[in-house]
Amino acid sequence: MFSKLDIHQSVYRERLLEHLLIGDLLRHSWLHAGATLEVSQPSIDRSGHDVVLEANGITRHVQLKSSSRCGATAVQKVHVGLSAKPSGCVIWTRFDRQTMALGPFLFFGGEPGTPLPSLADFRIAKHTKANAVGVKKERPNLRVVSLSRFREVADIPALYAALFGHGFYGECGSTIDSEG
Repeated sequence: MFSKLDIHQSVYRERLLEHLLIGDLLRHSWLHAGATLEVSQPSIDRSGHDVVLEANGITRHVQLKSSSRCGATAVQKVHVGLSAKPSGCVIWTRFDRQTMALGPFLFFGGEPGTPLPSLADFRIAKHTKANAVGVKKERPNLRVVSLSRFREVADIPALYAALFGHGFYGECGSTIDSEG
């Protein structure tokens, strides 16, 4: 049942996963980071990012990807426009198809405040369907990034730290270093 539903409701599932992820990040911000996370979504998808997240003075332009935990997806197509953003990144959400529970996450990006690693050496993506003469044309704005180039992030607190750094707020609102 879930496979058939996944195929016919892929946009619904994609939006659901996006809302769940953003909700979990907002909850983490509320509970542990002084409710400082701001979320924006572009009206036009020109630069490859699906959402803009800002906290701790760090702005992340994020391309969102997802696949089920049991899926065999080994690559993702990353938009070169993310490289032009100050701190672009890709969050690849793995999820349980039965419960829609999120995690682990896969992260492709630099440290908070640093640009996306160079995409220059990655191969150019091609369309999945061939044209009338059987040629799969290149998609010059997309690069193919393999699973091995993504860093696994276990949970939302670790993902939040990968995005914005390790500082968080204690019960009285004072900044606490997560290592001490």
